Amino acid sequence: MDFRLTEDQRALRRGVRELLARRFDREALREAVDAPATALDRGLWRELGEAGFFALRLPEDEGGVGLGLPEAVLLFEEAGRALLPGPLVATHLAAGTVPGAAEGTVVVTAASEGLVPWLDEADAVSGDVTGAAPLRSVDPLTPLHRVARTDGHPAGEAVLLHAAEQVGSAGRTTEAAVAYAREREQFGQVIGGFQAVKHLCAGMLVRAELARAAVRAAAVTADPVEIAGAKLLADEAAVGNARDCLQVHGGMGFTWEADVHLHLKRAWVRARLGMTAERAEEAVAASL
Repeated sequence: MDFRLTEDQRALRRGVRELLARRFDREALREAVDAPATALDRGLWRELGEAGFFALRLPEDEGGVGLGLPEAVLLFEEAGRALLPGPLVATHLAAGTVPGAAEGTVVVTAASEGLVPWLDEADAVSGDVTGAAPLRSVDPLTPLHRVARTDGHPAGEAVLLHAAEQVGSAGRTTEAAVAYAREREQFGQVIGGFQAVKHLCAGMLVRAELARAAVRAAAVTADPVEIAGAKLLADEAAVGNARDCLQVHGGMGFTWEADVHLHLKRAWVRARLGMTAERAEEAVAASL
């Protein structure tokens, strides 16, 4: 069986990357971070809707693109790579049930593991947010509210799409670490020539690729246990790679001007959305 991406899937991924490079490049990211108040870019949200980001899995006769979960995973990898802000997963899952969600004219958020991202900006909410209280978020681009945690199990699709975002972030920090290691010089040579730095970069690549394989496999099987395992691996890759990327950058990585800390902070927040490590571990352990 051939598990490589098809030409159509590669074209889909390339198209989303080009769209985000044009509409949410590094300059736009830094402008969003440095803005005095966090606000969702509604124009970008509508462009995503027009590009089929939210309607990707709706049938064509319902105005959708008619693709499946494996293709959705590719889109969310790119969103994670770009650190695209907003309740993307909830709006994507609401397409077809909440009018305007598929077109990007309506923003939908959802309560997950006791947290609700972007509640003040949302036009519709999935789940009970009674008594929601603002919570200071470590991620400057993910405003949060806390709600009473429910005992219900999160939807597998939501878990997997959050995991796909983590994979995208893990891949991007790997690229950033390698690029910096190739240009930064110490003691008369680039730091990428030092064994310790090589080991860090190699470990980042292994984590990212292992998580990517697990997420894409779970997108094909849609097996709940495989999804839980993929979320565990993706969270570990996103957080671990961001930390190692900081190590490669040294003191520069800890400055506000560097983007590495933004990937780490987003990875911490995403690790608490969809399915926490504790729940994922319990799901995997129960199947053994």
